[in-house]
Amino acid sequence: MVKARTSAAALIEGGHVRINGARERSPGHGVKIGDVLTVGLDRTVRVLKVIGFAERRGDAASARALYEDLRGPAGQEPQLRDGEE
Repeated sequence: MVKARTSAAALIEGGHVRINGARERSPGHGVKIGDVLTVGLDRTVRVLKVIGFAERRGDAASARALYEDLRGPAGQEPQLRDGEE
């Protein structure tokens, strides 16, 4: 999504990030597996579910393996599983 921690912090401080539906203003707020992040970025909204963490920082391809894009291909609405509302 963004390349640098400072860019990520600016998104959060600017009110462009929600964690489980609640607007987050603190860049130091932790996330856990299963959290859903909603990020307003470049005139789009990304909805991502955290599915893992890495021991070390890696490249973008490695990072993509750590979240699930809930909007699906071509910006479709989030896909809900049975029992989710």
